[in-house]
Amino acid sequence: MGVMPDDETRTPTLGEAPATTAPPSGRTPPGQRPTGPSPWFLRLVMAGLVLAALNLRPAITSLGALLEEVRDGLGMSGSVAGVLTSVPPLCFALFGVMAPRLARRFGAGAVVCAGMVAIAVGLAVRPFTGGAAGFLAASALALMGIAVSNILMPVIVKRWFPDRVGTMTGLYSMALALGTALAAAVTVPMTDALSGSWKAGLALWGVLAAVAVLPWTALVRDRGNAPGQPAAHRRKGPAPRITRSRTAWALASFFGLQATAAYITMGWMPQIFRDAGVSAGTAGLLLAVTMAMGVPLAFVIPRVASRMRNQGPIAVFLSACGLVGYAGLYLAPAAGAWVWALLLGVANCAFPLALTMIGLRSRTGAGVVRLSAFAQSTGYLISIPGPLLVGVLYQHSGGWGLPIGLMAALMLPQMIAGVLAGRDRTIEDEC
Repeated sequence: MGVMPDDETRTPTLGEAPATTAPPSGRTPPGQRPTGPSPWFLRLVMAGLVLAALNLRPAITSLGALLEEVRDGLGMSGSVAGVLTSVPPLCFALFGVMAPRLARRFGAGAVVCAGMVAIAVGLAVRPFTGGAAGFLAASALALMGIAVSNILMPVIVKRWFPDRVGTMTGLYSMALALGTALAAAVTVPMTDALSGSWKAGLALWGVLAAVAVLPWTALVRDRGNAPGQPAAHRRKGPAPRITRSRTAWALASFFGLQATAAYITMGWMPQIFRDAGVSAGTAGLLLAVTMAMGVPLAFVIPRVASRMRNQGPIAVFLSACGLVGYAGLYLAPAAGAWVWALLLGVANCAFPLALTMIGLRSRTGAGVVRLSAFAQSTGYLISIPGPLLVGVLYQHSGGWGLPIGLMAALMLPQMIAGVLAGRDRTIEDEC
């Protein structure tokens, strides 16, 4: 394992967009045209990344906080509600596949802008559709916007900040974690402040998505190459099949297994604590602590990972935290509840690590688009059965021994996949 120079100063590899540099005075020398975007424009892109990331999870976690009220209000059966909770990873997998083709045709900025519009419309409309079918359709619209934006966030980072992949990945990963925790924490109090109207409480999240549309309108017409990247680096002819890359498969497996653990944690951890004798309020607070751990660590981990030639040791550490956390849930769920919640919160930070490796395992922006789409779409497909299987094991075994055993067992292949995905190589080498 070697340590690289700071990701903001390292020399790009062959095919990677070089960083644009400016003279110390901040002014372009006489007779030389500026080759990169202006600082204000980069700040606008940065604001767009943060606002977009804040909107990539509230559609899910705000609904979870009011699921009982939504079921009663729309007359949903338990089966329909179960389908509703399993729709997000399915939509992420199906719609995420569309992102590379859309980005090639319209540009990544335009697609993310359209994604924010879809999220805003879907969230604003779904509470007022008047039935379960309309609610599901509007939710699918919002999730489609989230899916394509999920895929293209690493692409935007690679395009506009090729010399700061770790820093910018950490910034939007932190914003994503903040949006996740914020929607879970404030949706119910916000609904209570609106005279208990769950419709208004859910629809208000559409306002945040509408605000996120604004900075992306400046990137709608941007369809060119990364700043400073010569035309010779643009791929000509058909691209090699990414399925030939072992690193791509390892990264997809790592992404899928960490997503499995995250959805199991969000869906079932409060019930584990409640069955162990912890009060409902405390169980919800423990979940909030687990989710909140992702806010600072989602910024730190990508920065550290981008300075290392091999990210495998970080994947091993995070999986080990998960193993200890699950062992604690099995042996003493109530006595050490806060410790296990903290450890599982650290383990859940495999998500920003996966996003960082997507940006590092390809030399070009085009490669990042393909790798991001493949790893995330395949990964979300892998994650679908996990939460359902935990529920089946819990129902048929009558306890949490077998489900927790399954959760712990999944940490081992996640660890192996992380080691393989973290090796210092690119998909271009393998394809």
